[in-house]
Amino acid sequence: MTEPAVHTPDADPQDKPVLLLVGSGYRPYREYILAAVSKHYRLWLLDSAEATWQLDYCTGATRVDTRNAEAVREAALAVVDSLPVVGVFTYDESQVVFCARLAQDLGLPGSPPETISSCRDKAATRSALAAAGVPQPVSVTVTTAEEALVAADGIGYPVIVKARAMAASFGVVRADGPGDIAAAFATADGADFMNLPRYPANVLVEEFLTGPEISVDAIVHDGEVTPTVIARKRLGLEPFFEETGHDVDADDPLFADEELLGQLRDIHRTLGFVHGATHSEFKLTPKGPRLVEVNARLGGDLIPYLGLLATGVDPTVAAAHAAAGRKPDLNPKHRKAAAVRFLLPEGHCRTVEVVVHRDRFGPTVHETGITAEPGDELDLPPAAFLTRYAHVIAVGDDLDRVQADLQEPERLVELRAEALPD
Repeated sequence: MTEPAVHTPDADPQDKPVLLLVGSGYRPYREYILAAVSKHYRLWLLDSAEATWQLDYCTGATRVDTRNAEAVREAALAVVDSLPVVGVFTYDESQVVFCARLAQDLGLPGSPPETISSCRDKAATRSALAAAGVPQPVSVTVTTAEEALVAADGIGYPVIVKARAMAASFGVVRADGPGDIAAAFATADGADFMNLPRYPANVLVEEFLTGPEISVDAIVHDGEVTPTVIARKRLGLEPFFEETGHDVDADDPLFADEELLGQLRDIHRTLGFVHGATHSEFKLTPKGPRLVEVNARLGGDLIPYLGLLATGVDPTVAAAHAAAGRKPDLNPKHRKAAAVRFLLPEGHCRTVEVVVHRDRFGPTVHETGITAEPGDELDLPPAAFLTRYAHVIAVGDDLDRVQADLQEPERLVELRAEALPD
């Protein structure tokens, strides 16, 4: 642990309560969270890397190995001894379990660590919810490709083969027949993301669910679950599940779908959520909603930001309030539609430049973000995941218009690259 870096923004009243922020994430996708939450709380960052851009939004920062739970705890106690800390806040998947334990140790609001652990472990999620009678796809935990083949034969093809404790669709692949199982198992078992844990039985084989996929971001306060953002997912690059975009409509009829909302409540009650933010993913199957997974954190992929654009209510600020045990105001300020498209390379390549063609923007295009620099090497699954070079966001009064303006995002933000051998 290094000595803390202290920064006092000009407009940072010293009577604002303090949140411990553990991990800050990838700046293009996460800076908006710090910018929003810092208007309501003084943030003290605990992170593995030296704070740089984060200090524009933080009162101070301590560099500490966030993989070392005891070191983070010592750094947190040093802050608690000198500042009025009211909560522990993270949106980092690799930190959610430890932060739940830290909040419990400090007597701060949160959900039981056992609850958060059961979300991190997808097999534990399935077991708990199946025992409670929540509708679930068939799921079998396996240790070898041979066991995966037996499980898949029993379930019936196609099946989903997935890593037990990964995130961001890492290690998730569809197997259409017995000949696909060995490669699918290798992809799932070999997945590595954010130093997330492995298990001796590290792979799940699950029933393939048909229908569109959605995510539901929700805030939990005193056990009450309130959806804040419903996003319709766009997936590509079969048989993998790379997320290529999300569509959010403040008037989505799913906000009034009692079957979906009832399952959402049952899931959170069964797992034991008390305070916090969650990101749950469902397939809307012909038999009704079926849970894909539930995560004990804010959604990624700029989904909370889309929710803010669509409703005027910031899910990131609501999540911070939940971490502090405060009930947030979740009443929409307006009703719009917002969407994002993520741009991927055509294949293995090295970035030369990324060009934004503003003259091609439709009326609802709101902003773009570039996430590849000259010289960056990009590729596609299974060689690499999440190697996006840019994203485009649109917001407007009409979802059809928003979707039309994003129909050909590669024309709006163009990748110029040198092809590389596979």
